[in-house]
Amino acid sequence: MQHTTRHHLVPREEGGRYGDTVDLCQPCHSSVHRFLTNRELARQYATVEALRAAEELQGYLSWIRKNKVEKIRNRRGRG
Repeated sequence: MQHTTRHHLVPREEGGRYGDTVDLCQPCHSSVHRFLTNRELARQYATVEALRAAEELQGYLSWIRKNKVEKIRNRRGRG
């Protein structure tokens, strides 16, 4: 079974601490934060449908559908 993590549709840092969340597999959750900033997530991608349609994620979504990936490390560095 794939491990899931809770994704705040509006990031906590952008005021979404008590807002809607969705469970994402760890590779997808990590990649969402790799390809999109918290500001973009809050302003443009605050629904599952918007995330699925995000142009920035299309290459990744196509790749992940074809590969069995249980863990991925690709978060942006802090700095």
